[in-house]
Amino acid sequence: MKKSKFLLSKSLPVFTSFVILGFDDIVGVATGFIKQDFNLTDDIAQLVPSMALFWFFVLAVPAGILQDRLGKKRMLNFGIFITGLGMLIPVIYYSFPLIMIAFVFLGIGNTIVHVSANPLLYDVSPKEKYSSYMSFSQFLKASISLLGPIITTFVAIQFGDWKLVFAIYSITSFLSAIWLYSTRIPEMKSKEEPATFSSCFSLLKNRFILALVLGIFMLVGADVGMNSNIANFLMNRFELSLENASLGISLYFLALMIGRLLGAVILNWVSSQFFLLITSIIALTSLVSIMMAPTLIMTQVAIFMVGLGSGNLFPLIFSLAIEHLPKRSNEISGLMIMAISGGAVLPPIMGQISTNIGVKESLIVLIVAMTYLVGLGIYSLKKYKYGYARSN
Repeated sequence: MKKSKFLLSKSLPVFTSFVILGFDDIVGVATGFIKQDFNLTDDIAQLVPSMALFWFFVLAVPAGILQDRLGKKRMLNFGIFITGLGMLIPVIYYSFPLIMIAFVFLGIGNTIVHVSANPLLYDVSPKEKYSSYMSFSQFLKASISLLGPIITTFVAIQFGDWKLVFAIYSITSFLSAIWLYSTRIPEMKSKEEPATFSSCFSLLKNRFILALVLGIFMLVGADVGMNSNIANFLMNRFELSLENASLGISLYFLALMIGRLLGAVILNWVSSQFFLLITSIIALTSLVSIMMAPTLIMTQVAIFMVGLGSGNLFPLIFSLAIEHLPKRSNEISGLMIMAISGGAVLPPIMGQISTNIGVKESLIVLIVAMTYLVGLGIYSLKKYKYGYARSN
């Protein structure tokens, strides 16, 4: 009992950092409002998420290396502080250049938080429950992602200023940093040589790690593509207002939240490999259904099912990588978070297709990405010899 209370007291502030991770999904609903405020075209508007997610490619590996020297908690606190600072910018003054700078800060801060939070959670988790804890942490992230569009729409309607959501995010970030700073957390120290760029990228010679890293790239690209294009798709397909169409984003994140909560329970009995395959198949078939659905209700059901299917894919892929080489967790975390840059690559491709061909056709990019994840599920299941249940 004492050990359980000890782990809980250490894990709670770490779980709170996943609330901060949910802030980066504000780029989805913000894209629609920024597009409207500054009269942007689809291809230019899709550069908005890239301003935040580009930094995952640039900084993730250096952050993992620096973390190996400074410690996970210290790096996590720094990332949370940078995120809070970025969220203050549009509250103080709102212009197109400054909102882009705010998303740069958001991207830098969230990159560091991503790199630090996942391996630090490993240190404060019962080892046999890590996949389940990862799913629960992503449930927390999805909860904030769900609330983001709702809060934004609410303050836009009630107070006439959607940007007030940034003030809420900034205050929450600073409070989280204070709580984490005041909590003493023992970190697992690696007995390996300190991480370097060479040691990080040498892990890509491991075919399974490489496949998982590409899986994160495809997954986050698809997730951000859904997040930043749902409103535009619903507006064009069913002639909804921006405010009503933006609630489609909340529907997607509601499904993510429910899926991750269910995943945290189901993963106590089902293997990560089998769950990865089944849920990726659900997400893929639902994406195809969005393109074919003839009515708004059927489209909304399909959007919900995409979120339900893809909700656990990130924690599943991440935990498989960490469990594969736990002593290299900092380096693996850096590579995995670098792959989040897929969210900066796939949405602009979708924007180009949307502008030059059509909004509906841009969803093909998401289908291609999810097809890869189905293949990854098959590969993972074969590698672990079709293990349907945990061996704990």
